[in-house]
Amino acid sequence: MTDRRPRKLKIALAHNVRPPENERTQAPLADDRFAEWDSPETIAAIARVLEDHHDVTPIELNAEAYENLRNLRPELVFNMAEGLEGPAREGILPSLLDLLHIPYTGPSATTLNLCLHKARANEVLAYHGIPVPQHRILTTVPASLDAFALPAVVKPLYEGSSKGVRDSSFVQSLAELQHEVQRILDTYHQPALVEPFLAGREFTVALLGNPPALEVLPIVEIRLDQLPETANPLYSYEAKWLWDVPEQPLPIFDCPARIEDSLRGRIEDICRRTFEILECADWCRIDMRLDQTGTPHVLEVNPLPGILPNPAENSCFPKAARTKGLSFEEIVHRVVANACERHGIC
Repeated sequence: MTDRRPRKLKIALAHNVRPPENERTQAPLADDRFAEWDSPETIAAIARVLEDHHDVTPIELNAEAYENLRNLRPELVFNMAEGLEGPAREGILPSLLDLLHIPYTGPSATTLNLCLHKARANEVLAYHGIPVPQHRILTTVPASLDAFALPAVVKPLYEGSSKGVRDSSFVQSLAELQHEVQRILDTYHQPALVEPFLAGREFTVALLGNPPALEVLPIVEIRLDQLPETANPLYSYEAKWLWDVPEQPLPIFDCPARIEDSLRGRIEDICRRTFEILECADWCRIDMRLDQTGTPHVLEVNPLPGILPNPAENSCFPKAARTKGLSFEEIVHRVVANACERHGIC
């Protein structure tokens, strides 16, 4: 952990802003295309924090981004840009910045693209002995249940923010499996990832810093028993964006998680190793779930974690930070300090 505050910098805040008609209070269930993009309120909140110590210019990741960055020549880019489509969309901004020799917060395009492709990330982690779910990648609808363990979870191969992970993604029959695979193929125009359902507790873990000074923030448990009675045991798009709303937040999170020290230590160790194996940088959030034996498995790695400023929005990274005693402002400044130290521009 570093408390060293960098000098005043010229910072570009790279982002994608969610269109007003796609705000979660207005968007229909079927339209999650912009779910990973940030609201104008979140972008403005981060800009205000950065402006406390730096000169800040917001830059949207669009067709003009390269020229805008080339003309501005910022000393650092605070990267929140997710891109829109394709398995390499999160790596677009870092690739442009590498071409321009401009340092940025967060990891390289290689890490971002690897983590977005859930199956490839799991294969790398499995090689290094990190527990991950088994998986199948499907480009067509299966005709039988051969090699499929049910219940299972069906999701898009390369999406985040629960895009495509619906309550119906939890499948218990061949017909449900076929329906969900077809939905992914038709809606997201990418392969479907099928994983066996892990029946244990679910957690998300925020990390801040860089090795060897990598800090694991208090673990958040996602209390799936607090979902509506008819919901499947899945932290789905509905659970994240439709049922849990600021006007009526669900009591769905325990932070710190109420777990034994031995399990906490095991989860923290897996998260630290995962961060290093995948070459994450500055910050990260890792989703985990226990299997029926109590073994923690990595479900997904989020190297560009979302941070919503309003506590009522139940954003997990700020929730873990608040439990540690870190404010929203301190998260942002710590990420900048981590990146500056890593790039040698303190």
